[in-house]
Amino acid sequence: MNMNKFATLLAALAFGVAAGPAAAAGGTGVRMEPAPINRLDAESLQRGARIFVNYCLNCHSAKYMRYNGLTDLGIDAAMVQDNLIFTGKFDPNSAKLDWLPTKIGDTMTIAMQPADAKEWLKVVPPDLSVEARVRGSDWLYNYFLGFYRDDASATGWNNLVFPNVGMPHVLWELSGSNVLVTTEFEDAHKAEGAAIAAKRLSKVEHLAGGKAALLTLAADGNGAQRDDEYRHTVADLVNFLDYISEPAKNKRVGLGLVVLLYLGVLFVFAYWMKREYWKDIH
Repeated sequence: MNMNKFATLLAALAFGVAAGPAAAAGGTGVRMEPAPINRLDAESLQRGARIFVNYCLNCHSAKYMRYNGLTDLGIDAAMVQDNLIFTGKFDPNSAKLDWLPTKIGDTMTIAMQPADAKEWLKVVPPDLSVEARVRGSDWLYNYFLGFYRDDASATGWNNLVFPNVGMPHVLWELSGSNVLVTTEFEDAHKAEGAAIAAKRLSKVEHLAGGKAALLTLAADGNGAQRDDEYRHTVADLVNFLDYISEPAKNKRVGLGLVVLLYLGVLFVFAYWMKREYWKDIH
């Protein structure tokens, strides 16, 4: 390989690395914060499960996850049954449509039928079982941080990550109401520099005449939680969504750590044997 081809390859690799975050943001000019999650943190997952069933499970199901799977997070089965199961379903075999309570072995579904959701909400809320694998944890984390008041929207809310989203901000009592702040710059480079300096969720939009606008959010301070507390809440929720998208991954991670420890011990013995075999030569 000559030097020109080698330099071209290096440039291509560098461009790919630099373009990675922009590609993850969908090329929309959105700068996202990394999601501070740890799927091995059992306490965070427990808090995330509580937030999920209280705020999300009313409209969104998680039909590929069973309630008894929550016991793997260290939650007692009786506690799951008494404190984390609020849903039920109508008995299809009953003429009176009797209400059937959800059992701990059932999947995390909702009572609202897709046809009713379509009529009431104009769209069927997506199942959240594998949403973290589809969207990514960073996207979900910034999505919950990105809501702001928008009187022109049908719900009164808009989102910096998902413009014109149909979902209202269900966590607004905790976070308060964000306000969209628009700052204009002479060119896109200055706007992007300001976005980097902000170190927060932001979006750069190109305007006419080569100008650009930096969109950021400002909290009104009226939420039940402080900004840092709300971020921890969102991180716990996203951590749980990441977990239910692939629960078996935790076992694989734990097994991988054991295997690495085992290989590390074997390496010590292998190195000692190598020193013994070659001591007369060295």
